Amino acid sequence: MDLSLPPELDDLRRRVRDFVEREIMPLERDPASYDAHENIALPLLDQVRRKVKAAGLWAPQLPKEFGGMGLNTAAMAVLYEEMGRSIFGPVAFNCAAPDDGNMILLAKVARPDQQERWLRPIAEGRVRSAFAMTEPMPGAGSDPSAMRTRAEKRGDRWVVTGRKWFITGAGAAQHFILIARTSDDARRGLTAFLYDRDQPGWSILRRIPIMGPEEHGGHCELEFDGLEIPDENRLMGVGEGLKVTQIRLGTARLTHCMRWLGMARRALEIARPYVEERVNFGQLLKDHEGVQWLLGEAAMAIEVGRLLTMKAALALDRGSRARAEVSMAKIQVSETLHKSIDTAIQLLGARGYSKDTPLEWMYRYGRQARLVDGASEVHKMVVAREWLNDPDGFWERR
Repeated sequence: MDLSLPPELDDLRRRVRDFVEREIMPLERDPASYDAHENIALPLLDQVRRKVKAAGLWAPQLPKEFGGMGLNTAAMAVLYEEMGRSIFGPVAFNCAAPDDGNMILLAKVARPDQQERWLRPIAEGRVRSAFAMTEPMPGAGSDPSAMRTRAEKRGDRWVVTGRKWFITGAGAAQHFILIARTSDDARRGLTAFLYDRDQPGWSILRRIPIMGPEEHGGHCELEFDGLEIPDENRLMGVGEGLKVTQIRLGTARLTHCMRWLGMARRALEIARPYVEERVNFGQLLKDHEGVQWLLGEAAMAIEVGRLLTMKAALALDRGSRARAEVSMAKIQVSETLHKSIDTAIQLLGARGYSKDTPLEWMYRYGRQARLVDGASEVHKMVVAREWLNDPDGFWERR
């Protein structure tokens, strides 16, 4: 069993790493680099993205015909981890949520004409996108079957009514993927649609304030009061909305893990110089047994997350739905992210809690990891069900 990287992939990894350290990380130290919601300011982002494209490192997840690098999921895992070491990294390479998951979905299932209309502008970085699924209680959350937003067919158009919330990026998105109920069928009651920001019949009620830094466009509450969508802008078949969500979320959950692993590593990197230089009670911090335990546990948890993430990526590349593999990676990496950042803050003390380093930004951002794209508890249920359904096959080494 060989876990080493092919030379060409390792070369790409080094190029991404060098670009992140040379062109992106220095921007984090300048308050002028941030917008009002603590993400990279858009004029600066445009400059960095031009450099990414010039370096030939744009959108590893996309087919080459859409300007990407055409890499498989396993190769993406390697590069996304390096990109995730900077808090501005993923968006600079056009690999940040929710655009990343939306582009991967559209590249897989949209018709060629839909790809030109809806995917290419996102792929080129000309517009942003959002995935509108989550609803206020008692509507859909981790359980899409609770969907209450409805789309009713009238002639050759669908009329949408309902409400969504915590829709990431909606405030800045031009293109939307919407999941709505089109029948009461338990398995085929949902359908996916594409709509444009400029269409009438919907509105953003508010940008929901959150504890952490925000993606561009925030997390918004939307209302649909007669949005009309032509049937030609339906994504896949009527009743295949649940399938659309499964196709999107399987990979999207894993790309979260890839990026979070980079952030978890960065947290320990920030702590390392301090523990190597700080003398406390006559000893360097790094020589204290308690400090070594903290660092060792965090480093081991990151490595376990990397192995689970790569296993899930390989399974997806083989054509498996990889339910258990993706869920195990999501649980491990989301909880490891918090553990690693918390460890780094604890070791740096007051400086870790201050804004002198990105750690406090990362701490607030990282807390959402155990909630987004399915809470840890939901994914533990998925793992348990997969084992209960096939207790022998669950342990097979593939």
